[in-house]
Amino acid sequence: MGKPHRRFGKEFEAEAVRLVETSGRTQREIAEDLGIGLSTLRRWLDKRRERDLEAPPPDRQEDLAAELKRLRRENEILRQEREILKRAATFFAKEGVRLKRHWSERTAER
Repeated sequence: MGKPHRRFGKEFEAEAVRLVETSGRTQREIAEDLGIGLSTLRRWLDKRRERDLEAPPPDRQEDLAAELKRLRRENEILRQEREILKRAATFFAKEGVRLKRHWSERTAER
């Protein structure tokens, strides 16, 4: 028969996650020391990471907002540069054809 199902408090769960993040020890070592299964510890870590992704701390939100603003500005500049290069490529392609005709006309006259 399997082990009886145990419940752990939020504080215990948070402390286990903190140990993984700060102790430098492996997840397996921490799980064994705390008397919990490795899969339980990993589930707690996954839950913590999901929560952190969903709602970053307020100071991190400000950083993310500033980064998003900077990236949008940079993206717009890159779009404009790409459009200019597309137009320049078209222009120079047409000019190249004219120059080739002009050059070939001169050599034909010789």
